[in-house]
Amino acid sequence: MPRFFVENINEADITLTGDNAHHIGRSLRMKPGEEITVCCSGIDYNCVISEITQDTVYLELKEKIRCAAEPNIEVTLFQAVPKLDKLETIIQKTVELGVTKIVPVLSRRCVSRPNDKDFAKKLVRLNKIAEEAAKQSGRGIIPQVMPIISYKKAVEEMAELDRSVILYEEEGGVSFGKVDFTGVRTVGVLIGSEGGFDKEEAELASNAGAVRVWLGKRILRCETAPITAMSILMFLTNNM
Repeated sequence: MPRFFVENINEADITLTGDNAHHIGRSLRMKPGEEITVCCSGIDYNCVISEITQDTVYLELKEKIRCAAEPNIEVTLFQAVPKLDKLETIIQKTVELGVTKIVPVLSRRCVSRPNDKDFAKKLVRLNKIAEEAAKQSGRGIIPQVMPIISYKKAVEEMAELDRSVILYEEEGGVSFGKVDFTGVRTVGVLIGSEGGFDKEEAELASNAGAVRVWLGKRILRCETAPITAMSILMFLTNNM
C-alpha cells in the first residue's frame, strides 16, 4: 500500500496536497476507492481515496494504528563523515533498520572534510534518501539527516541521552551484548569514519558517559559498522 508522510493531520478531514497529491493523481494514477496509508508521528492512518481533484486528494479514514515498523527506542546515529557515497549507503540502510536521526560528525581522522556550507548543499539529497528508505521499509516517520557538527558537540549531545555507546576497536571495550539497555528510551551510537577514532577522542566520549563497545575481531568497513551496530541494537532491544 502506498505510504505518504505528513507533519500534521486532521482526522476528521484528511487531505493530501502538493507533491503528495501530484504523485497520487499523476504518477501513480490512483483512483477513488483505492487504499493508501498516511503516516504522521509514528501513526499509520489507513485510508480510502474518496475524491481526487487537480491539486487535492480527499481521503476517508478507515483505521488508525501505531506503525508496527517503528521501534520503541529512539536511536541517534552520530556518524563520523566518510566519503559521500558511503554516507548515502549508511543513511539508507540505517533508516531501514530503525534509526531515528542521523548526525554527521567531523572527527580528526575523517578523510572527507566538507565545510558547513558545502555539506548544507548535500542535505537535501541526503534527506531525500532517508525519505525514500522510510517509505520502502514501512516506517512511520522520516528520520532526519542533520547538519554536520564537531566531535565535541556530538559528545555533548550524546551525554543528554539515556544511553550512549562508541564503537572503538582498541583496548577497554566490551561486547555490545553486555551493554544494559533496560528501560532505555533514547540511545546514541557514535561510529568512526574510514580512520576510526584516536585514543583522545575515545577517552573524551568515555568520560562523557559513552560505553566503549566492539563488534568482534573482524575489521569492518565504516559503512558496514553502523549497519551491524543497528542490527545488533534492534535485536537486543526486541525491535528486530
